[in-house]
Amino acid sequence: MFETLMRPEAVIAVGLGYLLGSIPFGLVLTRLAGLGDIRKIGSGNIGATNVLRTGNKPLALATLLLDGGKGAATALIAMAVAPELAPWAALAAVLGHLFPVWLKFNGGKGVATTLGAYFALAWPVGLAVGLTWLAVALTLRISSLSAIIGIGMAPVYAWFLAGPDVAAVAGILAVLVIYRHKENIHRLRRGEEPRIGKKKDVA
Repeated sequence: MFETLMRPEAVIAVGLGYLLGSIPFGLVLTRLAGLGDIRKIGSGNIGATNVLRTGNKPLALATLLLDGGKGAATALIAMAVAPELAPWAALAAVLGHLFPVWLKFNGGKGVATTLGAYFALAWPVGLAVGLTWLAVALTLRISSLSAIIGIGMAPVYAWFLAGPDVAAVAGILAVLVIYRHKENIHRLRRGEEPRIGKKKDVA
């Protein structure tokens, strides 16, 4: 594995993956729409769930698709050049979203980007994670809990549906994404986590 990641094309794939993943679409779209800085609204996150709290559903959907698209695009580009590098390039894209250099390494929570990467790497894994998120969301209407459970189950899905390489990356992604939800976990324990679709005021 380490020999693979030290190859010049691996360095390029990982670097480009990080840069593509670091594009903060939620922040860019809300500013272009005249909604101000999404980091000062609701949870302060730059992802689609917080964009939805502005009340602009089309903008939230666009953010979801673009954030997911950058994870998928990174994996697909790497698969076309060197398939064995695709999981690691996808991991780099999620790292870019979580810790973008343009925002002082304070980005989103990586759910959409991770899901997009799974659909590109192994669509059954992406489908399983997506259905898990949907089932929890429809039942409890708490986006963060849906994400934690869905992404947390991804390594298991990947092990059976995609193989050890994708499962290894899925394990790393699960740790990273769940860690980024640490504040949500604290609010869940206190019963203060907002429900899906609840609009937040500007802070």
